[in-house]
Amino acid sequence: MNADLAAIQDDALAAIGAAADSTALEQAKIDFLGKKGRLTGASALMKTLPKEEKPAFGQGLNAARQAITAALEEKQTALQDAADLASVAGIDVTLPARGLPIGGLHPLTRIKDDAIQILRRMGFALAEGPEIEDEFHCFDALNTPADHPARNEKDTFYFDSGKLLRTHTSSVQVRTMEGQRPPVRIIAPGSAYRRDEIDATHLSVFNQLEGLFVAENVSLADLKGTLIYFYQELFGADTELQFRPHFFPFTEPSFEIDIKLHVPGREPKWIEVAGCGIVDPAVFEAICKSRGDDVYHPDKVTGFAFGMGLDRLAMIKWGIKDIRLLIENDTRFLSQFA
Repeated sequence: MNADLAAIQDDALAAIGAAADSTALEQAKIDFLGKKGRLTGASALMKTLPKEEKPAFGQGLNAARQAITAALEEKQTALQDAADLASVAGIDVTLPARGLPIGGLHPLTRIKDDAIQILRRMGFALAEGPEIEDEFHCFDALNTPADHPARNEKDTFYFDSGKLLRTHTSSVQVRTMEGQRPPVRIIAPGSAYRRDEIDATHLSVFNQLEGLFVAENVSLADLKGTLIYFYQELFGADTELQFRPHFFPFTEPSFEIDIKLHVPGREPKWIEVAGCGIVDPAVFEAICKSRGDDVYHPDKVTGFAFGMGLDRLAMIKWGIKDIRLLIENDTRFLSQFA
């Protein structure tokens, strides 16, 4: 009986060794270890043997099964290795690998980070506030009269509740003064929303960075010195900028700041990048009324405020001719900044 098992084992090992692919190997497994396989059939003889012969036959049966199983696994590994080698045949492993594309920060993120770092070195702390605001923090506390064009629904996004999407991050300045005693030196980067017609220099949703400094004896010279230093640090010592008298309800005197934009192939032109001025006493009076004390009384403190569009700063820094490129997510454009 054990001679029969040895013959089955020899035939199985021969079939496994001759298998040229996985299909043939699987057929050999079925022929010998399947439900109707030869070794499976031989194991059925166990019940017909005398009791004294069963142990020896069982040992021979197990030994044959283990030998065949081991041979199947070894052959399967050999076939897989051969297939792996065939799949890379002809490949020149000395060729350099293909480079993976490298991502990068969006230009708006980069300009915001640069601006924050410069102003932080000058002693300004970061502050933030809600993008959905009420009229007091967005307009009333900033000395903006009820008939001001900015409060018209044609210029500002209002909700049915009467709240609105903030038109500037100046509301963060108001909230900071409500919760903090002077001196205050903060910057507030964030999104702002206006019903502007979208063109080469305007968006309805844009990125703004505003600053506020309130203390004793803050002057216009402090304001100009701060902003001149900031822009020359951001764009270089040869940066050309100009202050033009302007009007804002919350500052007096007020100025707009222009920087000369240089775009390759085009004539340089002045582009407005910021508004600024000395905080109007009416703003301090509104803050005192909201706080219920007089720590911001205009006889005790003065201050300056400024606000700038980060989108336009990016246009100047990298010579971008159209602000809409910053929101179109065209990888051909964005890959320049990776």
